[in-house]
Amino acid sequence: MPDYQPIDLAGFCSVGKLFISPGADPPIGSQTFHGLPFKVGADDPDPTRCFIGFGGEAGLQDGSVTIPINATARRILFAHALLESQVMEGEKFGRVVAQYVFRFTGGEAVRVPIRERFEVGAVAPAQGGGAPFLAVPDQKESLMPRYQGEWSLMGRRQTEASRGGARGYYLWVWENPHPDRMIESIVLEPGGRKFLIAAITLAHVDEPPFCRTGKREVKITLPQAEDAEKPFQVEVDVDRGVATYPFPLPDQPADEFLSNDFKGWGEEQNPKSSPAYVEIAAIPSATVTVKNDGETLGQANWGELQEKGRVETPRVRLEVVDRGRNWVHVTVLDDETGKPVPCRVHFRSPDGIPYQPHGYHHHVNSNLGTWHVDIGGDLRLGQVTYAYIDGQCQGWLPRGRVIVDVGRGFEYEPLRTTVEIKPSQRDLVLRLKRWTNMNARRWFSGDSHVHFLGTQGAHREAQGEDLNVVNLLQSQWGHLFTNSEDFIGRPTVTQDGQTIVYCSQENRQHFLGHLILWGLKDEVMPWCTDGTGEAELGGTLEEAMSYWADKTHAQGGTVVIPHLPNPNCEPAVLIATGRADAVEMLRHGAYNHSEYYRYLNCGYRLPLVGGTDKMSSDVPVGIYRTYAYIPDDEEFNYDTWCQAVRAGRTFLSGGPLIHFTVNGAHVGDTLRLPGNGGTVEVEATAESIFPIHTLEIIQQGRVVASTEETKGVRLLRLKTALKVEGHTWLAARCGGPNYTAIPHHDGWRRGLFAHTSPLYIACGGEWCLFDQDAAQYMLTLVEGGLAYIRHTAAHYPSGSVTHHHGEDDHLAYLERPFLEAQKAIHQRMHELGIAH
Repeated sequence: MPDYQPIDLAGFCSVGKLFISPGADPPIGSQTFHGLPFKVGADDPDPTRCFIGFGGEAGLQDGSVTIPINATARRILFAHALLESQVMEGEKFGRVVAQYVFRFTGGEAVRVPIRERFEVGAVAPAQGGGAPFLAVPDQKESLMPRYQGEWSLMGRRQTEASRGGARGYYLWVWENPHPDRMIESIVLEPGGRKFLIAAITLAHVDEPPFCRTGKREVKITLPQAEDAEKPFQVEVDVDRGVATYPFPLPDQPADEFLSNDFKGWGEEQNPKSSPAYVEIAAIPSATVTVKNDGETLGQANWGELQEKGRVETPRVRLEVVDRGRNWVHVTVLDDETGKPVPCRVHFRSPDGIPYQPHGYHHHVNSNLGTWHVDIGGDLRLGQVTYAYIDGQCQGWLPRGRVIVDVGRGFEYEPLRTTVEIKPSQRDLVLRLKRWTNMNARRWFSGDSHVHFLGTQGAHREAQGEDLNVVNLLQSQWGHLFTNSEDFIGRPTVTQDGQTIVYCSQENRQHFLGHLILWGLKDEVMPWCTDGTGEAELGGTLEEAMSYWADKTHAQGGTVVIPHLPNPNCEPAVLIATGRADAVEMLRHGAYNHSEYYRYLNCGYRLPLVGGTDKMSSDVPVGIYRTYAYIPDDEEFNYDTWCQAVRAGRTFLSGGPLIHFTVNGAHVGDTLRLPGNGGTVEVEATAESIFPIHTLEIIQQGRVVASTEETKGVRLLRLKTALKVEGHTWLAARCGGPNYTAIPHHDGWRRGLFAHTSPLYIACGGEWCLFDQDAAQYMLTLVEGGLAYIRHTAAHYPSGSVTHHHGEDDHLAYLERPFLEAQKAIHQRMHELGIAH
């Protein structure tokens, strides 16, 4: 005997689809609802005669229908629907719309009233004021397509799941009080309302037909290497229940995770198919099917899996790893102050299953990309998702051993440890220790370059990363404009004055370059120009970056060349004409360094800043940050922080904190020596929560002193004497072995390093350097920019438009800064007696 047995009602059907409404298309024939079998009409159904109908013009008006059963059953399932309701006209819920009479052999009968919004609900086009209390819709909850779908559903896709609805019917279960007695028949009696019965199914198995238990975590292991090593494409289907999307689990043991050097900063993402986990809620008779890239690997009975805890087939092993759970209130305290401290937290089971606080995500956007999608509140660093909290959070944690991973910027010791959650525990207190206080030393940190966060979200994440300043930048991306609503022309500051968010701009064009404009009081337009991908499709070249810089300086703002050198054209103009206040380095790479050193060697003072260019949830605010020094006699605010940057009192940090002096002078200073130079005392220190290996002193792009610890340490010191024979610049930098950069787990895989701005040494007279090759390089870029403006860029025909600048000759307007740069470089060459 099958566990669920549909009853053939074809001989009793009196109405068809039109009985519901013209155009109605409910499912008929042999159907599976919630994994259970139903038969609506005949096997080969007649759409004009597939329901038992009561009321209306076509349905039975009087009398009843008797369905012979002649079988035992533990429960009986009905697929039925109310097609007429007066609730919208003021009728109360609970009106009896039918009676079902269950007759047993021997004459006993059980009469059950079928009430609106209890045992049955109204289906469209009828409006009944809500789903029934005791019945479920015929369609179960489901996952949205994981990797594809309509663009219009992009936002809804983040919900991952859709609630089931009534495509045609509601399913109600009658529990038999006498499961061992023969049911002779069921009498269906109308109750004066338009109503249909679509199907009846007998349940012979002792289980609730619809799942009423919470989801449980199941670990998936693929024992065969050929399956396990495949890129992750695991799917899990549950016929009589639901399963979440499966996700990869870490492939390193818990003890390795706990001892890893990147505590608080994520771990490598496991890209393979095994191990993985899924959450399942189902009835005991459900079948769990595991697939990989569409191929079925194995199946298991859910009841057996729950009872045994583990089921294994040749190609898949399933383990129920749910140990029970508690709703826990978590507080993270600053160990020094004893007060809740903003930070980011991650909780997981020893298997690696995440248990993030309520209101946050275990997997941001299902582990898909997050460019301009769900940015803020969560952070994903490889395998690990963190929640930014204000020091307190709450949510489910598994009982037993729980791994916690807490981080807060570079000045707090990350906390990665285990705690034990006891069965009745409802509170958990964690403590973070500050190992250094850069603010107390008057160094204040900031991210030069952040997109897509809202202002309040930027504050939350800045506090969670112990970051003082966030430069949130509105911009344009093709036909998309972002952060327009955040621009107010002034900073927003927390009550304690320690966290500042200023929404300003990054103006961009795909060829001439990008430009960060800090501290704008009024917007500088157009934000972007010269067509896709920065500006709109079919756009024209309307502006040179130099004019954006001029408008920023006119407002007292600060101009930063982002991600030097690319796009590599007009940055040379900005530097040659003195329009660039600082340059930003986003990556550790030989090219990035050589471009920066090239301009310094040519005699241009360029402070260095660090920023993230954050555009997704896999980049933490401030993973590359700018530390700027503000003297004791100046208060910390946005203006003084920008002034410190312009003065060159900065270092870029991707983790290490670096201190550098020459004869007591600091970065940004000009140390003056006699005309013949002399010997200087150089001191550098690098400290880090991550292991560092190399600390170097750079003079005009060359390593002139260094120290290295091959095993990696948290503190490096370097003290040496250097002979200086002429104008020069010095800087300190630190990183991994041989000054390589050990990658972070952020989406960019950018490296762990730090680099100071230069300290300038003048030997007799004003500081001056010149490099003819660098100057020629700059002139080539200027020449290329002019050629692009004149011969490649798109322009409206002369006289057909009035441009924003109001000048008649648009080409002359665009060329002017480039010609100024040519003249400035030639003038320097002329003063030095160099032919050009």
